[in-house]
Amino acid sequence: MPAMHTYKIFISHAWEYDEDYNTLIDFLDRASNFKYSNYSVPKDKKFASLPPLEMQEELKQQIRPVEIVLVLAGMYVAHSDWIQFEIDFAHSLRKPILPIKPKGSQRYPNHLEFAESDAVGWQTDSIVQAIRTRTGHAG
Repeated sequence: MPAMHTYKIFISHAWEYDEDYNTLIDFLDRASNFKYSNYSVPKDKKFASLPPLEMQEELKQQIRPVEIVLVLAGMYVAHSDWIQFEIDFAHSLRKPILPIKPKGSQRYPNHLEFAESDAVGWQTDSIVQAIRTRTGHAG
């Protein structure tokens, strides 16, 4: 039996909305027949206050090696310049971007509607299937 692919992912998030980030990690951890490596930095390991250029470089280092960027697409994304930077940098590298609508979100920022075809809902199976499809790996 061939080895299972390990997906290299970056999860774009705002540390002040850490609950959605942690829930997404739980979803991915519990997914059947799915392995991943998380290149994003969670709240408990966040950077000390960095000057903007250093912060940009840190984010670039996290995004460069990944296969896909997951964006928690709640309305708070519209207020984060850093999340927009991550989206723009991922686009510049032609990385697929997967907007994920957090539970209960009916709307997400307009600029994300054009980041990729469609956002996925807040279900493990939808998220995992979209990661597999958009990265071109069957699993």
